[in-house]
Amino acid sequence: MFSWQNPTEITEWHHSDKMNGWLIVGMLVISNIFMTFAWYGQLKLEEMKIISSSTPLIIIILLSWVVALFEYCFMVPANRHGFIGNGGPFNLMQLKVTQEVISLMVFTVFTIVFFKGESLHWNHFMAFALLIIAVFLVFLDTD
Repeated sequence: MFSWQNPTEITEWHHSDKMNGWLIVGMLVISNIFMTFAWYGQLKLEEMKIISSSTPLIIIILLSWVVALFEYCFMVPANRHGFIGNGGPFNLMQLKVTQEVISLMVFTVFTIVFFKGESLHWNHFMAFALLIIAVFLVFLDTD
């Protein structure tokens, strides 16, 4: 198990257990939750009157960067340890397409939960179907 006293243990853990693909997906989900809040959370904060339209943009950017730091704490290890070249289960295309699908799914849930006025329409569902096809195609064995 990883400890801050001995950070090399995570490398040993990764190489000994061949990080599970579901763990990588979980890290990507957590990363995208932070990313969505970093990018769009400020809109909800304004709606909740925590910040206002007169809040300096630099303050909003700095707040977003703080949240985005946590995104990177999950995204970078997920990509690093998920990559087949580092012993992970995914090639680069699989990692990227998986991350994009997760990003859109997290964004959709965020939008529905936090912005009640937004709704899904038939074209959104069609887009999700096409994303599922994209994931299928990127994982298709072509050898």
